[in-house]
Amino acid sequence: MKIGRLGVIIFLCKVLLCESAEESSCTPGFQSELLVFKVHRDELHQGQKLGRVIFNACDGRTRTLFQSADRCFDVDMDGTVTLKRQVTLHEGHKVFSVDAWESSGKKHTVSVRVERVHHHHEDHHMDTVMNISSPQIESPSDDLVLTLPMSTMDLKRAKREAKRGWVIPPFNIAENSRGPFPEKMHQIKSDYSKEAQMQYRITGEGADLDPKGTFTIERLTGNLFVTRPLDREIKASYRLIAYAVAVGADIKETPMEMIVNVQDQNDNKPVFTQNPLNGNVAEASVIGHEFMTVTATDADDPDTYNGVVSYAIVKQDPELPKPNLFIINPVTGGIRVNALGLDREKWSRYTVLITATDLEGRGYGSTGTAVITVTDSNDNAPQFVQTTHTVSVPENKVGAEVARLTVTDGDEEGSPAWSTKYKIIDGDKSGFFSVSTGPSQLEGIITTVKPLDFEKNKQFILSVIVENDDPFVGSLATSTATVTVNVEDVNEPPEFNPKEKVIFKPEDVKVDSELVTYKAIDPDTAKAQKITYKIGSDPAGWLSVAPDTGVIKVKSLMDRESPSVKDGKYRAIILALDNDGDAPATGTGTLVIELEDVNDNAPVINERNIRMCNRGSAPVLLSISDKDGPPFAGPFRVETHGETSKNWSTSMNGTSTGVFLTPKTALEQGDYNVVLKVIDQGGFDQESTIQASVCDCEGEDVQCNDASLLMSIAASEEERSSSGDDSAGLPPSGVVVQAEPDPEMAAMLERAAANVGLAWNPPAGPER
Repeated sequence: MKIGRLGVIIFLCKVLLCESAEESSCTPGFQSELLVFKVHRDELHQGQKLGRVIFNACDGRTRTLFQSADRCFDVDMDGTVTLKRQVTLHEGHKVFSVDAWESSGKKHTVSVRVERVHHHHEDHHMDTVMNISSPQIESPSDDLVLTLPMSTMDLKRAKREAKRGWVIPPFNIAENSRGPFPEKMHQIKSDYSKEAQMQYRITGEGADLDPKGTFTIERLTGNLFVTRPLDREIKASYRLIAYAVAVGADIKETPMEMIVNVQDQNDNKPVFTQNPLNGNVAEASVIGHEFMTVTATDADDPDTYNGVVSYAIVKQDPELPKPNLFIINPVTGGIRVNALGLDREKWSRYTVLITATDLEGRGYGSTGTAVITVTDSNDNAPQFVQTTHTVSVPENKVGAEVARLTVTDGDEEGSPAWSTKYKIIDGDKSGFFSVSTGPSQLEGIITTVKPLDFEKNKQFILSVIVENDDPFVGSLATSTATVTVNVEDVNEPPEFNPKEKVIFKPEDVKVDSELVTYKAIDPDTAKAQKITYKIGSDPAGWLSVAPDTGVIKVKSLMDRESPSVKDGKYRAIILALDNDGDAPATGTGTLVIELEDVNDNAPVINERNIRMCNRGSAPVLLSISDKDGPPFAGPFRVETHGETSKNWSTSMNGTSTGVFLTPKTALEQGDYNVVLKVIDQGGFDQESTIQASVCDCEGEDVQCNDASLLMSIAASEEERSSSGDDSAGLPPSGVVVQAEPDPEMAAMLERAAANVGLAWNPPAGPER
């Protein structure tokens, strides 16, 4: 049934359209001022098609440029309205506008309303908008409603059956109107006006808000007026709220938003954003190369041809070598090379006059200037001023300047097409030379990077080319120079082989024993020279060398434990001198003697003084050292003899590198000389004497209350001072000695305490 009704209505529409066409001439525009699309749900999905808007351009075109004011909707050129993204009809409807353009650039606007209806709703819902009705008809689809014109009879029936309400689409009013003012725009009329006298008012932008008074409304008729010319470039749209309230009755319409869109007129010229605009183009640029862009803006509506700028070049100065060297993209303003022939050396700058015109080049226009500077391209190869050189260089010298090669270049000075770089392409396979660019950028400097050897190669013939930092444009010949380098012979010092000689010897080698023969050879093979040898450095004075043969012998006994030996190695410098009469040369070699250790040092106990209590004292650990290394040092053994064995006992620690000393019985307070024999792993032994001070105390808190201990320490200090032994007699630091000697003795003890770093605390008062 729906399909049948749709066919009848379409037929009636065609008849009406035909009759209308016969009655009046064709006027471009939409078929209705408000189009309604009906859907049966609030959630509309992306890609859903709502229907078509029909625009008659009166020129036979079937495709038109449309633009939706709401980005959620897209309108194809055939008028199909499609959802670009999901839309929710929060209040059951949504209103937006669609623009269409004639071929002349004139814009037409239609309001589109999308509203939800229920499936069982069979009535044709009609909305009253500015007293202008928009007919519509349901589509066979559940969600798609095709909006078509309706006959007058259908329209009246629809009004009777319609639910009261109003929808006010956007108004469109042209800017710069000449009036007379106030000028009527539209009439707003409520459905309730049939039942009661309605009065109307508006608020919002241009009404009671700035710019105030721009729009007014007749209170009883609903006629809406504009009071002054509008300027789209100042304000493109106004948001008004319309109110309708019955006079003397409790009837009122819901306030409704009205949008007044100011339609653009072409009343602004394009303006260049930068004038003049400077640009650069390389003289070797190819046709089509875009090197700069000019930009002009137009304050008119960019969505119409009024605000769309078209560019054109009208003049080129100079017109050499051709008048059309450049072309401009009429849409983007990009300037491109249009012909070959740019030559910086002849024409380095062009002034190009450009027009920017709106209405696709048929409207208002402005003139701008592009100043184009032709930059240098590398179309001139550098040339050597002199292509052959013969030089002499002494051998063995690194960093020696060999030659300076000057060049000329016709390109722009200071540009990458003018600055030069160099390369040795032949004659230096072993890499003895390098070539760099000199400070002037127009010279190549050849230097040695490895020492030359006259005895191996007396002459080099180098081939050097010069290029620019920028690659050549086209096919240019590369300039080449030939440099003949003659190597000069110089007196070279004798050379030891190896430069460092390592030998292994025991430290107890006998005096006058021969250690090694360390000889040098003279690299000057073209000369017959004699070499003599000398000691250059012998820190301990252990060595001698035979001047003629280089035989090295022991001059005095060596000692692996000497401070001159580091990590078991002794180093000596040996000199070899030639007998060149003009410039004698000296070579050096290093002799490294790795000394093998022998058991020539006895072990010794490090501690010389100890203190302990005579009751409950723990064993005292004494450490042992031996200047020899393994296997002639630890583990050690310790033995007691004589009086020491009566009073003291010993035991080794876990590593046998220390010995515990323990009194066998409780000893009387006093000083004891403990003699211990220490034996190393090789059987080499030595006796060490330790002075043990036994105090009348108990446990680890050693407190000596007798001045005899301090006197003993003082005596030991005197012995240490006279013997030069820094360790003999030193007591543990922090010892506090309390005593009550006579004044003379106290003074002596105080001096002794100060000498050994002890705190002297005699009693105060008469007991001192």
